[in-house]
Amino acid sequence: MSPSFERLGAIRQALENVLLGKGTTVRLALAGLLAGGHLLLEDLPGVGKTTLAQALARVFGLDFGRVQGTNDLLPSDLLGLSVYDEARRELRFVPGPIFHQVLLADELNRASPKTQSALLEAMAERQVTVDGISHPLPEPFCVIATQNPLEQVGTYPLPESELDRFLLRLEIGYPPPQVEKRLLVGEGGTAALSALRPLADPKELRVWQAEVRSLAVREALLDYVLALMQETRTHPGVRLGLSPRGGLALLAAARAHAFLAGREFVLPEDVQAVFVAATAHRLVLHRGGAREDAKETAARILSTVPVP
Repeated sequence: MSPSFERLGAIRQALENVLLGKGTTVRLALAGLLAGGHLLLEDLPGVGKTTLAQALARVFGLDFGRVQGTNDLLPSDLLGLSVYDEARRELRFVPGPIFHQVLLADELNRASPKTQSALLEAMAERQVTVDGISHPLPEPFCVIATQNPLEQVGTYPLPESELDRFLLRLEIGYPPPQVEKRLLVGEGGTAALSALRPLADPKELRVWQAEVRSLAVREALLDYVLALMQETRTHPGVRLGLSPRGGLALLAAARAHAFLAGREFVLPEDVQAVFVAATAHRLVLHRGGAREDAKETAARILSTVPVP
């Protein structure tokens, strides 16, 4: 058993002490961070989305910033802006909240499409361009966005190009009654978050991310991933299936899941464990074609492709 596996096991347990009864969500969120990706947390208000984002940043000792999505939020409120420095008689760039290692974009789908699009360059290239000058973002860098269900008042749907930037889309859901009873008496949640201390540092996280990228993938597993990708493109209920970037995201998440399990190679079970979270938000369904939603479609696709 490697030291990394033991350390990550302690980190995972600490996170599960904060987000009680949500071991699967915690494991997938950790996998997303280890894969170097961005996370989209989609659920009702009050189920722990913000708490999970803060806990992930704190347990790794990452610099944390937060911006609240509103309909009057401007791109400069995210990225920063240039201001005139009278003493130096020149423009000076004032960084926005995106210049943190973890940015929580809370209720991102309440921001206007123009502001949502301001994140595209940062999420894809780890830099932002303001007034023609590019500014690199810190490493590691992760956007954790939350969004409320689209039927709520005052929300704008995230465009496909932005959804594709998120490695995983996760839902938390209501806790089981026995777990919710523990929350009512003060266990977990914000109380546990306030007591959470860093169990690793950003340098260690970057080392682990590099190890995740180096995990071996056999040709048979690559063929399995390709078959899944092809099935998303030919499924009768899907108008647009996985892009090549979506396939790379699926493989990256599977590598991270294998790393959390203490393995140096990826198995089909790793692909299956992350498939719905890595692909459902990337599928564009036919309007009126398939009555099942994207998650059900992704699960159905997974069940139809033979496992090597």
